[in-house]
Amino acid sequence: MKYLIAALGMALLSGCQNDTPSPAAAPANILDTVPVLVIHDTNVTKKIELPAELLPYEQAALFARVQGYVKELKADMGDKVRQGQVLAIIEAPELQTKYAEFQAALQAAKAKYMSSADVFQRLSKAAQAKTPGIVAPVDLEASRNQYLADSASYEASRQLARSYKEVAGYLVLTAPFDGVVTARNADRGTLVGTSQAILTIQRNNKLRLRVAVPELYVAAGVGTKTASFRVDAYPNKLFQATLSRKSESIDPQTRTELWEYTFDNSHQDLKTGSFAYVKLELQRTGNSFILPATAVVTNQERKFVIRVKAGRAAWIDVRQGMSTDKGVEVFGELSNGDTIIVRGTDERKPGSNAFWKVVH
Repeated sequence: MKYLIAALGMALLSGCQNDTPSPAAAPANILDTVPVLVIHDTNVTKKIELPAELLPYEQAALFARVQGYVKELKADMGDKVRQGQVLAIIEAPELQTKYAEFQAALQAAKAKYMSSADVFQRLSKAAQAKTPGIVAPVDLEASRNQYLADSASYEASRQLARSYKEVAGYLVLTAPFDGVVTARNADRGTLVGTSQAILTIQRNNKLRLRVAVPELYVAAGVGTKTASFRVDAYPNKLFQATLSRKSESIDPQTRTELWEYTFDNSHQDLKTGSFAYVKLELQRTGNSFILPATAVVTNQERKFVIRVKAGRAAWIDVRQGMSTDKGVEVFGELSNGDTIIVRGTDERKPGSNAFWKVVH
């Protein structure tokens, strides 16, 4: 009896198991859903802020051209000076003595030259007379040679005295342009020469604003010739400068091109040597493609985007340009209307298929 009950229990258990529905088999060949976008070229603009420095429009360090002592200083640090104004007087006794010696030698050479010239002229007139034998030809030739030699000696002495007179003029230092004295490195009685500047003058009514632009941006033009900049002394104020020139070369050390702006500082608002921050509005001359940063794939071998054509993925090599708030500028074999995967990865191999979903 107990075996019969056990057999019935096993039958009931088997029946219950057969009534449980089996899970449905997963359908084969389901494609991934991959977001893509259709690209169109556009004009690329970008605003960047770069460090810069303010420099004087002109600057000159005044040295003594000859060694001597500072006799008088007529300007000090902070003084405004005019072009041609006397700033310092140097005293050089040895130079003055030499100049006096050459002046005396010049007078002696002149007297000798005038004497030989008179003798030659008299003999020439006598030789031209019709009376034969008054002047021997050899005497006339000797007087002529003496005249030429004395003439050359006089000219040499005159040039030498003139050069020393010019050197004596170096003892007076004058301002080469209108400006302000920014440094004074000597006092009265100081022995000076060509190794140390006595005064430094800067023209600061106009300033040069120099900014080093990275190589990535030098091909992009500026939307306007003016640029805004700020300095730490006036953190809440913007100043305007005008683009005046570019270096037209890339510095191999910094990989930058030097751009120079001009700032009108007639009101003396800013100081030379100040650190500044320049805001530049860059604009690409031609249209470019802007893609999300996620669309650009970079591995050890290449940089590329994945284009979908005829339902299949393809790798397209690109070069990256400027980064903007809308995405990354790319260059490559791309055309208007191309479909690009939004999130590229090198795991998606060329020729692979998926369900491409266009996003906007």
